[in-house]
Amino acid sequence: MRMLFEIRDLKVNYKGAEVLNGISLEIEVGEIVTLIGSNGAGKTTTLRAISGLKTPAAGEIRFKGTRIERMSPQDIFKIGISHVPQGRWPFPYMSVFENIKLGAYWRRDKKKVDSDLDELFKQFPVLGKRKGQQARTLSGGEQQMLVIARALMSRPELLLMDEPSLGLAPAMVREIGRIVLDIDRRGTSVLLVEQNAQLALRIAHRGYVLETGSIVLQGAAKDLLHSGQVKRAYLIY
Repeated sequence: MRMLFEIRDLKVNYKGAEVLNGISLEIEVGEIVTLIGSNGAGKTTTLRAISGLKTPAAGEIRFKGTRIERMSPQDIFKIGISHVPQGRWPFPYMSVFENIKLGAYWRRDKKKVDSDLDELFKQFPVLGKRKGQQARTLSGGEQQMLVIARALMSRPELLLMDEPSLGLAPAMVREIGRIVLDIDRRGTSVLLVEQNAQLALRIAHRGYVLETGSIVLQGAAKDLLHSGQVKRAYLIY
């Protein structure tokens, strides 16, 4: 595999306090990598630093060999990194179709945009059935699918996903897991942040465990899934 993305010794401060104290991680082309940890461990901060929403105090972030830690969010988006933030943020009074098409705002290949829209509605058939509805009328799970579909419209090489299963019913949690696997099969690498450690480690290739701003464990996801330390900390049975 080829290296796609690397973080080296990343430090991020917030209001004078160190939130990330020198973490390192990497993602190869074609991988699903998960970052698990409890609330306040620094998972969301890591994603915000990658996507340019938080400026690091020190360290390097490289995408395809190029340092990006001082780039703007718009430029990071343009080079192929999309971010699905925690909490689902569709534009509520815009239609499903309008929300998804916004993901292609920077693209100039109109014919490919149209074909990608058709393909996404096949990938997410429930959104195809609701394309004329306002986003606010969708269920929580449908809104999560919508923001994922919108992010995919930019044709990212790396998709950052922050707690995509949060607050969803068990059946929809399983569906989100299937969607993440499908995204990877279609050629987009994924960095998945999850509190649902069992879901994350069952679908990821590799994982990192983050505690109070430090990586304390890393390895193959299947090994972490059966780690006694991880089971005790994250209630995996």
